[in-house]
Amino acid sequence: MTTPDRPIVRISIILGLTLVFLIGGCASRTSKDGPPRSGSVPGQHLPSDPVPRSEPRSRYGNGPVYEVRGKRYRVMKSSYGYQERGVASWYGKKFHGRATSSQETYDMHAMTAAHKTLPLPTYVEVRNLRNNKTVIVRVNDRGPFVDNRIIDLSYSAARKLDMLAAGTSLVEITAISFDREPPPQVRQQSTTTTDPVERKSTTDKLYVQVGAFGDQSNARRRFSLLRKHGIRDAFVFEETGRSPTLYRVRIGPIANVKQYDIVVAKLEQIGIAETHLVTD
Repeated sequence: MTTPDRPIVRISIILGLTLVFLIGGCASRTSKDGPPRSGSVPGQHLPSDPVPRSEPRSRYGNGPVYEVRGKRYRVMKSSYGYQERGVASWYGKKFHGRATSSQETYDMHAMTAAHKTLPLPTYVEVRNLRNNKTVIVRVNDRGPFVDNRIIDLSYSAARKLDMLAAGTSLVEITAISFDREPPPQVRQQSTTTTDPVERKSTTDKLYVQVGAFGDQSNARRRFSLLRKHGIRDAFVFEETGRSPTLYRVRIGPIANVKQYDIVVAKLEQIGIAETHLVTD
């Protein structure tokens, strides 16, 4: 059984105008997380997905700014339009019964999740891009504070997505927002994808997109940079259905989380931090 790559971080206090996130003293970096001893939820039954509803913001865990391990995070003012693809992990018995960032008690058998910047609480749909299974979870916690992870799911949510054994999976998350449409500058901060994401089948291939250019010469320069640094599966995709034509620089196809992590790490080494996981 592969244990999830859950960082040992929980959020606890407010200092001044910003939230300061503390590492739990009882949690050892070397201790392992995992499923309940029975390997399933009580009674062998999985819980139903929560029904999204409008809720007031949590008194705790909503920033506006907090810091973990020397890195600062800014909580979104709105979840409106938020959609992102990336890697999901999960956390289980090690944190069961502990306080979440919103000061609710973490229940690994509930359909909840942790996210670094979405308002608490926020309901999101999570789709496993490898098997097309979906769940709805209620985000009530902060994390995962591990590079290249975008959401940390409860044990039951991960089980429903069939990702327990692997520990991680490539996913798409979409906020089910009750916020009114915010002003343009706030909407831009809340939306992490650059293009509308269409629901794809599990047979569609995944790619890491590292730029979309209206000028072909700019796209070729980005492509040449990738090839210069040994990224051989890079290519330029010409989206001729748009006017003017858009030139998207992509890497892939991406087969699994391990390959995705390697690609993103290489890109960070050459100074490319902004990437998007896309389908063909």
